Amino acid sequence: MPRLNTLVANLAPPPIPAVQAWARAYGGAFGPPVDLSQAVPGYPPHPDLIGLLVTAAADPSAAAYGPIEGDRVLREALAADESALYGAAIAADNIHITSGCNQAFICAALAIAEPGSRVLLSNPFYFNHETSLRMFGIGIGLVDCPAESGFLPSLEALEAAITPDVRAFAIVSPNNPTGAVYPPALLADLLELCRRRGIWLILDETYRDFLPAEAKRPHDLFTRSGWGDGLISLYSFSKSFCVPGYRLGAVTASPAVVAEIAKIMDNLQICAPRIGQIAIAAALPKLAAWREANRAEITFRAAALKAALANADGWEIGAVGAYFAFVRHPFAGLPSARVAEDLARRAGVVTVPGSYFGQGQEDYLRFAFANATAATIGLLPERLRQLRIEIGG
Repeated sequence: MPRLNTLVANLAPPPIPAVQAWARAYGGAFGPPVDLSQAVPGYPPHPDLIGLLVTAAADPSAAAYGPIEGDRVLREALAADESALYGAAIAADNIHITSGCNQAFICAALAIAEPGSRVLLSNPFYFNHETSLRMFGIGIGLVDCPAESGFLPSLEALEAAITPDVRAFAIVSPNNPTGAVYPPALLADLLELCRRRGIWLILDETYRDFLPAEAKRPHDLFTRSGWGDGLISLYSFSKSFCVPGYRLGAVTASPAVVAEIAKIMDNLQICAPRIGQIAIAAALPKLAAWREANRAEITFRAAALKAALANADGWEIGAVGAYFAFVRHPFAGLPSARVAEDLARRAGVVTVPGSYFGQGQEDYLRFAFANATAATIGLLPERLRQLRIEIGG
């Protein structure tokens, strides 16, 4: 057999299918499985959005290639939406539409880093960021975000990690996997440090629409003079509009960075899928109230998870926000993969091991609770207690 690309062959298989395979061994002793493994919306798209998608699919022009940077109407709609959110002047030329936020990250990384250079990730990190960098031969450095600091990085840790080969520091806020929300002041300090040291801050804001109502504006970075010289922001329409299958994401950056990403996108897939672009462009200004209701619903589910784990002896939430909670399990010394597998097989609760997100995370599991109703989340205490009985923790 001819050789395969070792950068890809050396990657672990995709984590979510592996985790969900454990659940298939669950015998149903405690009722239906509770799937907290993948960050997917637990409710359908708005009926008006479904209508817009149907209309767009019936339009023959949607079958044609679109502009590489994305349909102008969607770029303008997102620019207006972000300008209102951040109180900033963001233009359509600052926007590049991609096929999902994972592709947005790949485009951003390839635009600023090359083989032999490095990108810094928080530890714990989002696993697709790590594997994307590895398969392109881009090195990785880790900036520890310890539990005692709320899973947030310190400026000192970032400063110490920056070496001449570092091109960027990539973070997610609200965070995947921990749920930790980066305070605006910390984000401002991180951007200032990155700009002073001549590296990019890549800020993945996939879950920004699910911040608590009192924190609607995630930061003021776009109001700062020359923000485009150091900041690249990423976004996903998948969660906010419940359309992960339509694969739509976006990059907000300087026009110079957008131009570089267009070169990459032209080789990846020419343009993002058109049907979703056409529908979302119309839905963005119309569904503000529905999006706000979804924010409230996710906040309600987060509160339900806090209440449930308060009644589950030995299980402790390390951080929670948007779609995720990073939960310390009570089985000291057991690998997180063993705990997650036993939890899925024996109790039908499907989570992701902390070890999948970086070094030193064996004591944690990621609970992606947005996919579960409050009633379903209420089933957790009994199932978690049962696992302690069976394992003897």
